[in-house]
Amino acid sequence: MSFPLQGLRVVEFSGIGPGPFASMVLADFGADVVRIDRGGSLRSDVTSRGKTSLIVDLKDPNGKAVLHKMLAKADVLIDPYRPGVLDKLGFGPAQLEKLNPRLIVARMTGFPRNNSTYSQMAGHDINYIAASGVLDMIRSKDAHGEPSTPVPPLNLLGDFAGGGIMLVLGILFAVIERQASGKGQVVDTDMVSGARYISSFPLLLAHPQSGAFMWSNPPGNNLLDGGAPFYGVYKTKDDKYMSVGCLEPEFFAEFARIINPFLRSPLSVETQQDPSSWAEMRGTLADAFATKTRDEWAKLFHETDACCVPVLTAADVSGNELGQPGAQASADVPLPPAPHPNLSRTPARSIPTYSEQTDFFIEKGSGLDKVLGQLGGQLSAEETAYLKKANGAKAKL
Repeated sequence: MSFPLQGLRVVEFSGIGPGPFASMVLADFGADVVRIDRGGSLRSDVTSRGKTSLIVDLKDPNGKAVLHKMLAKADVLIDPYRPGVLDKLGFGPAQLEKLNPRLIVARMTGFPRNNSTYSQMAGHDINYIAASGVLDMIRSKDAHGEPSTPVPPLNLLGDFAGGGIMLVLGILFAVIERQASGKGQVVDTDMVSGARYISSFPLLLAHPQSGAFMWSNPPGNNLLDGGAPFYGVYKTKDDKYMSVGCLEPEFFAEFARIINPFLRSPLSVETQQDPSSWAEMRGTLADAFATKTRDEWAKLFHETDACCVPVLTAADVSGNELGQPGAQASADVPLPPAPHPNLSRTPARSIPTYSEQTDFFIEKGSGLDKVLGQLGGQLSAEETAYLKKANGAKAKL
């Protein structure tokens, strides 16, 4: 079977978060990914799937020479470091263009590279989405109806959506363009700009001049941020949850048809969009959902257009129909999410059920034989000896 990215050679400098995730996506769809690791302490990285590892010290002349020869044959380099780090080591874009004009240099930073105020600052996902203007919008209401403190959505928006997925997108754009020009280019991705881009819809609607009903009120009091009772989450009798998202009147009507027999005050489509009715509606729904278990409610709403679905846990999804098709999780090990999207003719590599936790990880130095085979007789005796010595002791990451 052929894969969409079969034959694409990727060299990735070891990092955390968006860079490793992006390279895992590329590997899932057939790219040949070698991660450049340093020696030292062990580190777990569950986004290592499909890659191999090579230990290289960029301050060692032999290590630097080996990496130059690898990049001369590579298609993509993933740089996860702060601006200027690789330039100082002799691997900046201008230097690499002379080495390999077809090389795509994909650089991942937190803050925008061209912002001198922030570009050299340390940070994490929460800081990047805070600077993007998006975190301020992710709020609910407190007991007094006032906007609550912003709540970070795990590290999904910055690291993986605005960072990793945008990095993959940029790399693929550059690969496609190279087919016409024959030239590589620099792909710059930062998590602030990426988070803003994927949040275009709410950010633009939240602008005062948009006049949009969805975000015309303070945070936590609008249609999609927890303000509307028909777009929210409710606790059930067994302390689990149901999600409700019946925005359109026809879906709201179907939701009302099913739940009205359990309400003290029946719902009506005529008053759905009247904010003055929302407080009472929310209380009525909360009381009703508390009378049955999550699975009892799920059964009532299943296969309807009421837009009411159980809030499943990670453990739930590992074993049910919404997990990876055909795969079964063990009791102790989570089922890894399947690669996505699905391609009919050249799908991604299939991901088997993991039998033990170590299957998530790769070994430092696991790519030694592959790299030696790819570089063939291009390495000097000293460089070959260096690689064998540096990668001789393999340890789980």
